[in-house]
Amino acid sequence: MELAHSLLLNEEAYNQLGEVQKAEFIFDWLRYLEKLLVATSRSDVREKQKTLVEQLLSLLNSSPGPPTRKLLAKNLALLYSIGDTFSVYETIDKCNDLIRSKDDSPSYLPTKLAAVVCLGSLYKKLGRILGNTFTDTVGNILKAMKSAESQGRYEIMLSLQNILNGLGAAAAPCHRDVYKAARSCLTDRSMAVRCAAAKCLLELQNEAIFMWSTDLDSVATLCFKSFEGSNYDVRISVSKLLGTVLAKAIISKHPGAASRQSIRRVSLEEVLELLGTGFLRGSSGFLRASGDMLKGTSSVSRDVRVGVTQAYVVFISTLGGAWLEKNFAAFLSHILSLVSQSHPKATQTQIDAVCSRRCVSFILRVTVGGLLGEKAQIAAAKDICQAIWKLKKVMDAVMSDGNLETRLGSADVAASQHMLVCALQELGNLIHSLGTTAAPLLQDSSAGILDNVISVAVHPSISVRLAAAWCLHCIAVALPSYLTPLLDRCLERLTVLKSSPEAVTGFSFAVAALLGAVKHCPLGIPHGKGKIIMALAEDLLCSAAQNSRLSAQRTQAGWLLIAALMTLGPAFVSHHLARVLLLWRCVFPVSPKDLETEKSRGDSFTWQVTLEGRAGALCAIKSFVAHCGDLLTEEVMQHLLPPLPCAVDLLTQLSSILKTYGSPLKTPSVVYRQRLYELLILLSPETYEGNLSAILRELAADLTAPDVQVAASSFLLPPLCHQDDLLILSPLLQETDHRFIEEQLLLGSGIACGSLEYDPYSIYEKDVEGDSVPKPLPPMLSVTSSAVKLFGVVCAHVGEAQRLLVLEQLLDSIKHTKGARQQVVQLHVVSSVSSFLKYVAGSKGHLSPEEVRRPVLALVMGALESPGPLLRCAAAEAWARLAQVVDDGAFTAALAQVSFDKLKSARDAVTRTGHSLALGSLHRYLGGISSQHLNSCVGILYTLSQDSTSPDVQTWALHSLSLIIDSAGPLYYIHAEPTLSLIMMLLLNVPPTHAEVHQSLGRCLNALITTLGPELQGNSTSVSTLRSSCLLGCAVMQDNPDCLVQAQAISCLQQLHMFAPRHVNLSSLVSCLCVNLCSPYLLLRRAVLACLRQLVQREAAEVSEHAVMLAKNSREELTLDANIREVGLEGALLTLLDKETDQKLCHDIKETLNHMLTSMAVDKLSFWLKLCKDVLAASADFATVTCVDTMQEEEGDKGDDASVLTSRNDGRPHPFTNPRWATRVFAAECVCRIINQCENAHSAHFDVALAQEMKKKDSRSDFLVLHLADLIRMAFMAATDHSDQLRLSGLETLLVVIRRFATIPEPEFPGHVILEQYQANVGAALRPAFTSETPPDVTAKACQVCSAWIASGVVSDLNDIRRVHQLLIASLTKIQVGKEALSHLYNESASTMEILAVLKAWAEVYIIAVERQKNHRQSLKTPACSEESIGNGSISPDGLLELVHADLGTLSRLWLAALQDFALLTLPSEFASQLPVEGGAFYTAETSENAKLHYYNSWALILHATALWLTSTGFVVADPDEGAPNLSRPVTPTSMCQGSSSGPTVKSPEDVYTERFHLILGISVKFLCSLRSDATMESITACLHALQALLDVPWPRSKIGSDQDLGIELLNVLHRVILTRESPSIQLASLEVVRQIICAAQEHVKEKRRSAEVDDGAAEKETLPEFGEGKDTGGLVPGKSLVFATLELCVCILVRQLPGLNPKLTGSPGGKATKPQMLSEDGSRLVSAALVILSELPAVCSPEGSISILPTILYLTTGVLRETAVKLPGGQLSSTAAASLQALKGILSSPMARAEKSHTAWTGLLRSALTTILDCWDPVDGTHQELDEVSLLTAITVFILSTSPEVTTIPCLQKRCIEKFKATLEIKDPMVQIKTYQLLLSIFQYPNPAVSYPYIYSLVSSIMQKLQEIDRRKPEDTTELQIFQEGIKVLEALVAVAEEQHRSQLVACLLPILISFVLDENALGSATSVMRKLHDFALQNLMQIGPQYSSVFKSVVASSPALKARLEAAIKGNQETVKVKTPTSKHTKNSGKSSSIQLKTNFL
Repeated sequence: MELAHSLLLNEEAYNQLGEVQKAEFIFDWLRYLEKLLVATSRSDVREKQKTLVEQLLSLLNSSPGPPTRKLLAKNLALLYSIGDTFSVYETIDKCNDLIRSKDDSPSYLPTKLAAVVCLGSLYKKLGRILGNTFTDTVGNILKAMKSAESQGRYEIMLSLQNILNGLGAAAAPCHRDVYKAARSCLTDRSMAVRCAAAKCLLELQNEAIFMWSTDLDSVATLCFKSFEGSNYDVRISVSKLLGTVLAKAIISKHPGAASRQSIRRVSLEEVLELLGTGFLRGSSGFLRASGDMLKGTSSVSRDVRVGVTQAYVVFISTLGGAWLEKNFAAFLSHILSLVSQSHPKATQTQIDAVCSRRCVSFILRVTVGGLLGEKAQIAAAKDICQAIWKLKKVMDAVMSDGNLETRLGSADVAASQHMLVCALQELGNLIHSLGTTAAPLLQDSSAGILDNVISVAVHPSISVRLAAAWCLHCIAVALPSYLTPLLDRCLERLTVLKSSPEAVTGFSFAVAALLGAVKHCPLGIPHGKGKIIMALAEDLLCSAAQNSRLSAQRTQAGWLLIAALMTLGPAFVSHHLARVLLLWRCVFPVSPKDLETEKSRGDSFTWQVTLEGRAGALCAIKSFVAHCGDLLTEEVMQHLLPPLPCAVDLLTQLSSILKTYGSPLKTPSVVYRQRLYELLILLSPETYEGNLSAILRELAADLTAPDVQVAASSFLLPPLCHQDDLLILSPLLQETDHRFIEEQLLLGSGIACGSLEYDPYSIYEKDVEGDSVPKPLPPMLSVTSSAVKLFGVVCAHVGEAQRLLVLEQLLDSIKHTKGARQQVVQLHVVSSVSSFLKYVAGSKGHLSPEEVRRPVLALVMGALESPGPLLRCAAAEAWARLAQVVDDGAFTAALAQVSFDKLKSARDAVTRTGHSLALGSLHRYLGGISSQHLNSCVGILYTLSQDSTSPDVQTWALHSLSLIIDSAGPLYYIHAEPTLSLIMMLLLNVPPTHAEVHQSLGRCLNALITTLGPELQGNSTSVSTLRSSCLLGCAVMQDNPDCLVQAQAISCLQQLHMFAPRHVNLSSLVSCLCVNLCSPYLLLRRAVLACLRQLVQREAAEVSEHAVMLAKNSREELTLDANIREVGLEGALLTLLDKETDQKLCHDIKETLNHMLTSMAVDKLSFWLKLCKDVLAASADFATVTCVDTMQEEEGDKGDDASVLTSRNDGRPHPFTNPRWATRVFAAECVCRIINQCENAHSAHFDVALAQEMKKKDSRSDFLVLHLADLIRMAFMAATDHSDQLRLSGLETLLVVIRRFATIPEPEFPGHVILEQYQANVGAALRPAFTSETPPDVTAKACQVCSAWIASGVVSDLNDIRRVHQLLIASLTKIQVGKEALSHLYNESASTMEILAVLKAWAEVYIIAVERQKNHRQSLKTPACSEESIGNGSISPDGLLELVHADLGTLSRLWLAALQDFALLTLPSEFASQLPVEGGAFYTAETSENAKLHYYNSWALILHATALWLTSTGFVVADPDEGAPNLSRPVTPTSMCQGSSSGPTVKSPEDVYTERFHLILGISVKFLCSLRSDATMESITACLHALQALLDVPWPRSKIGSDQDLGIELLNVLHRVILTRESPSIQLASLEVVRQIICAAQEHVKEKRRSAEVDDGAAEKETLPEFGEGKDTGGLVPGKSLVFATLELCVCILVRQLPGLNPKLTGSPGGKATKPQMLSEDGSRLVSAALVILSELPAVCSPEGSISILPTILYLTTGVLRETAVKLPGGQLSSTAAASLQALKGILSSPMARAEKSHTAWTGLLRSALTTILDCWDPVDGTHQELDEVSLLTAITVFILSTSPEVTTIPCLQKRCIEKFKATLEIKDPMVQIKTYQLLLSIFQYPNPAVSYPYIYSLVSSIMQKLQEIDRRKPEDTTELQIFQEGIKVLEALVAVAEEQHRSQLVACLLPILISFVLDENALGSATSVMRKLHDFALQNLMQIGPQYSSVFKSVVASSPALKARLEAAIKGNQETVKVKTPTSKHTKNSGKSSSIQLKTNFL
């Protein structure tokens, strides 16, 4: 293929190729040439132009295929537009000659067509340059058209379109001729030609004025004719033409046109009248009213009506939203009049009426719903309401007419009914889409929407009553606050008007519809409504018999209410279940005998009522089974099943009852059947085992009943076919934007579309398709589909014999019928057998016996060859399912063989299509059958797919091939190349008019790419050939005019991009995606977004850049409504999201935007924030939506429309016009996501100073913190919107902003934070959420924001805090009344949610207040901080606490009540009986399930706050209210579970506290011991903090201390938390609680010892009982021992951080010598905390107990030291080493070491520990360890100083210790020396000479040596100075310790050294700073020593005159400069002292 990439065609390479390769080669060259010409310089092109033209023209004669000719033409035109145009006339003549040629052979056809295409392309590109040649050309082409076949006509029309496009107004002379030609083509028998003609006329109308003036009527009539027998594509094209022309007629203002010809101005009325004519009379024209027309029998064909409907939509869309807004009233009245009585044609039969109503609804939905902004929609809703009111007034006038005859005979009832239905449905849809933004509309009393809708509920027509009910349903879903009032109102009307049949049905429908809305409203309805509805339903059922006029209506209403009530779910239904089951039992007779008597008794009317009642009861039970599965217990089933056999009995009797009573019972009996079947489908077959055979017989009779005339295959079969196979059938089965109206064409002429009146019970069901009205099919159809479904289930469960019998019977019934009747029976039978096979396969069953297979096979075989394509499709599926359930290789092979044989012999298309699909299906269900089969299948399908005589056969064969490729997987590799070349050949040769063949080719290519998969990345020649063929195939498909083929191309490229991303040209793919982003074809838009979604996951930035580049470079206006130039691809997608209604598409758009945001938001921050801001700000001003053409296609057909649409272009203020609320919610969510993305990016995003600095360096960089004002503004706009969803998103955004930015300082005002300036905005955003009409969920969210704001500490001034605080106080007052008084609009659980949200918010504020006070107190202890904190001007930290204090009394009560509730609600189900009957403080018993969730969300903070409050009272003050009976609230916290019956029993404060303590402890332990995976960090932390707070005060500690089991339980729970949660903060908090538990135990042991001593003071000491663990044996029992549990926990923490401590891991008990390690900060904190706990443990034990745990504790402590003693610079200790030394000290100084019982054992163990530490020094395995000597020396010192002398004074140990000190003194490191001196100082000063003397003797001499050495050298730097100072301090200490007689010698040694450093005044002036400091130090010490030991001092000084002289000189100099010197000396002294003190306080 690389050879094809040159400017000229490489003919040498070309001639060596085979036929197929040649075509590929040419196509690839032309593709390359198109790109190359644009990039090559003009001169180079001119050089080679001649050769190129020759090459291109020679290709014309080589009969090029359709894609090739299109490209060839493009290139020719491009070549002339870039190069010279001399020879263009020759080329045109040449083409004209080719067209004139008389050769009509098929082989010459491609050349002719190519010539036609070339002409079109040349004129389009070169336009007026070609001057006057066009008249000949057009004449020639039109002449050729007369004899052309369909392909020729198709290409000629498209070519003419191009010629007109290129020439513009210059082509005027030919306009009429082209118009005439196109007219005939518009009604051509080939659909593709009709489409092409429509496109040609659409181009023509840009210039040909007559089309929308004088000839307007004929254009319209022509279009109506064209709609007859049309397909979907024709309807789209022609409706576009008609709509555009009519719109043009209205808005055209041609200047100067009057002078040329008088143009007739057309008014809106005339245009609408024209369209109306088409809608009502079809194409029969205005005048030619034939006889049947006058008689009123002929009906307009449905396709015309649907086409006109689409034309209406195009017409309005072209005029645009602003126009619609102005003219809405006129438009509405016209549209509604289409279904009024003045045009009986549209509504003469029910079927017609339903279809016409659908069309009208569609027009309204698409225009009003799609073009108007929210404000305009509200105005439209008012207009619709006005229309309803007018119609109702007419109705009332008729109804109130006294004369009964005229009243009932009046046609007016019928007249208005369809108009009302359409108006009500649109009103409902409008309000539904507006959501809560429609609130102002309903509050507007002048519009009176609710009154109007409710008043129509009693209309005489049932359809109107249902539509009114549906409208109420929509209002309730949109505005949940109206649900309960509407329900009340309807129930009240229903009760009052019980005697009017219309009111009974009308209001029962309304109540049912409203109950159906509850599941869409999370806040629900009050629980009590269930009781009212149930009572009313019972009342209606019981009173039905009283009045025969009302019995049918009351019966229906009663059961309808019960059935609708069931949808509310188990919580509502459980209370009424018994009554429902009772009613259900009473509806059916008890025994068959009773049924017999019934039959003989009734008359036609009573049977009607009876059947209605029983059908209703079945429906109610069905609803119960479907919605309350949880209640279906064994017991309930036993009550439910008894009536079933009787219901089945009645089913078998129905036919005889019908015979007796005649036709009035026909519909009720069908409905009864349907209800029973539906219920049985839901129940499992085991429940009606006894009746299976009876049911089966009935089903068989039903399916073959003689009275079913209509073959409704299109709704029965699709569920039984495979989804993928439906693609090869009618495009109507595929999803389109017009599905709503196209459906009626799909069902065929005799069948009505679904509509609500066919099954009123569907009004409460959740609709499958989003928000549109439920569309149940007529009973006759739905009973068939239920029967088919049930047949599958029942047939699988009966015995073999009966199954065989029924199947044979069905087979016979087909044979015995004829003609159309036979088709119907065959359809039903095949459907049921398919259903049976599908069920068996689904339940993994088997069909073994041979005789059952036979009839099934015969049935399916017959269907495979039936003329209906859908039936063949279902049969192929059944064929494969049969093989699947028989599950026998031989049988499968036989089936395949049957198909092979048929395909080889049969010549008719029907057999070939059926059997080729059967082969594909077999492969799909059974994988690759065998390779030999695979080969023969592929061979046969190859042959079939090349049968160009029948496109159908090609389509089916290729589809089947795609299934085989898919299922064969890797086995298919060998066929890949031939298949690919077959696909390429067909793609390049099949005419574009056969789009369905191209679609199948696309599926094959897609399957092939998937099968090849990652292989496509390879570099071998064969792979790259395959790959380039795949890419070429995609390119051919992208150029195909059919949108579905383009969609296939996109999904193929998507697959290629996944497997071989480097080889897919991203820029061309992205441009293709952008162009089709707004395609009118839904499936193409879906493919585009699916592909985009995949692309942006990998390379979002590239995709975005390519899109913007494309938008900038594209010359012709991109047809994107979405303006990529201005707002980029992201903005375009947001705009699309706003318009799109398809759920799947919207989901993909959101996903795509999310991926783009994740990868790009940080880099393009301003851009994204601006997008979101534009969307959110657009809601502020409701302007109307600008003109939006929903039907735009790719041709860029703007032409003259631009002049029309100027209105939208003048100074566009804003890229987004009125986004809907859902889009704005999405934008607000995006803002939160952007903030989250920035958190993971650069820290400058949250640091003002840094951000500003980096912005200065590089102005392109951008940081979030600089956009804070925008973030606040967006959150504010969203939080104060009309839409509740948006308010929630806005508050969430505000919360995120507060949490992220609260701590960021404001660099310009030190001490302040940046959020401070926005406090007014925050307050203003929160205030509206606390008004009385705000729904609870918004208030709850706002409370969360309030508490976050107060807690964030942004606001420092109390008065400012008060503003937000006030809102919380107001809420607190509101909720104090308890669960009763809150809003009755929603379910009780909603008020629970609100109450808990308020309590949680207060809890958060209180926790923060306490925390701040605590931190403040700590900071006061360190004096430096206190001044600056006061200097900030912030509030005193107690201020916030004081604010909360005022309400603490109330809050604490409510908190405790909430915790009490939570504790009750979380009890296991077996305690359900013990729960209070009336519920808790804040929830009612009935709504406990829903309430649980809200408690789960808020309990943790409330628990923490309560614990803090109890701590603050210290558990000693009783509440002032505590004694008062029942507190002051109406609902107490169930008075802490006191039985209130016995009167208030006053408890002692002790009991109250014990209860509270156990409440908090119980909740915490329950939560912590079974942490669910979804437990939040916040809850766990809050829970642990609550426990910490609790154990901060003595009373709870005493409780834990005295109850050992409780402590152990807690420790085990904490151990588990530590094991399951990795977070360091949680582990630290847990350890803190452990420490407190150990302290509590210590206190308890101390207390017991103390009291024992006091009691037995006189007694002998020996008899004291042993307290503490281990008693007098020392044994610790695991599970019973607190100490053991603690040890387990600590070991767990230590070993996790330091695995080296685990002997099992290291393999030796002493631990291997590993290199010591530094832990992370978190790690060291954890280890330190664990060590602190370990050191506390001995105090909890008895002496014996302490002996058993001591080895473990010592092992761990010394182990930590060994593992973490790292050398740090400056001689510091690592934090863990310091902690282990601290712990060591704690252990060694434990009283147990000295207690007489444990003294000896301890001594032994401590000696071992000391030995271990000494051993650490010695090299192990010859390697020296890098342990820190200072840490180890310190440890030794701790031993020496903290243990009793006998531990360390034994000679061997003492000797080793001294050696260590000696060795360390020799180390050169100055810091080590300093520390060593400091340690020695502490040892020398030890009071016990036995300990200190040996060290003094051994070490003093070496110290002296060192000092004298320094003395000789003179210190040079400060470290040496420090060493010297420390050494002198040691000597001074020695002097102090020494005995009197030796002291003089020591002083004599010390003085000379000191004096040698003293300087006289001359030397002092020139001395270095070190020497000067030394001088000061020496002088000072001399001054101290002199007076202390005066005699010695004097004698030494006297003995050496040199010393004396030096000293005197120095003293003199010092006195002279004393003023200067004093401060420095002081300073020096301090620094010296502090460094030594620091270490002392640390450990020693």
